[in-house]
Amino acid sequence: MISNPTGSVPGEPRVLPVPRDPDGPYRVIMVCTGNICRSAMAEVVLLDRLGAAGLAGRVEVASSGVSGEERGNPMDSRARRLLLASGYGEGCDGGGAVAARIASHRAHRITDAEIAGSDLILAMTASHERELMRRAQRAVVIIDEPEGPRSAGRRIRMFREFDPKSAADLAAIAQGLVSRSRLDAPDPWYGGMEDFEDTLAMVERVVDELAPALSVLMRDRLI
Repeated sequence: MISNPTGSVPGEPRVLPVPRDPDGPYRVIMVCTGNICRSAMAEVVLLDRLGAAGLAGRVEVASSGVSGEERGNPMDSRARRLLLASGYGEGCDGGGAVAARIASHRAHRITDAEIAGSDLILAMTASHERELMRRAQRAVVIIDEPEGPRSAGRRIRMFREFDPKSAADLAAIAQGLVSRSRLDAPDPWYGGMEDFEDTLAMVERVVDELAPALSVLMRDRLI
């Protein structure tokens, strides 16, 4: 049996942690290695979906890396070209927020303040998740909350917990049959455009599950 190094148990992935600040925006941050491919693409896609759902301003989305190796660099040119070719920054992006985010992106390493202030932190791999958990514990950040009708706990999760294609893997992880690395999102940086296309397809699958869950959460806050 494979142990779960994070100590977390995958529950119902579509149940989100309640906001830290009930009067403020819900803060989501995507995390990969260098913050120029996977997390940056996920940030843009979620920003696009939030705009279409009328949640701009009520949900804030950002991205970062666990490493500072790409600090200050723009999004990988292949990721940027693919996003633009796929229509991101057009259509419902009336205010130009998505196009501006693509153009202005600069990679950075996630800060302790971001870890402490985020409502939901989504890691692209199990190693990213472990590093985020380690840093959260070192910074004495409360990362787990009592389970209850208004709290799902586990603010640090893996991005692909929301992937509809991950249901079998989530069940196997919960039983201790496989490690959480089964949910890793491969890094397209090492490959070609087809790898970036696969990454974008995966990101869109995940975000198309995540965005409706965020809509429900924000709707319930108004009740």
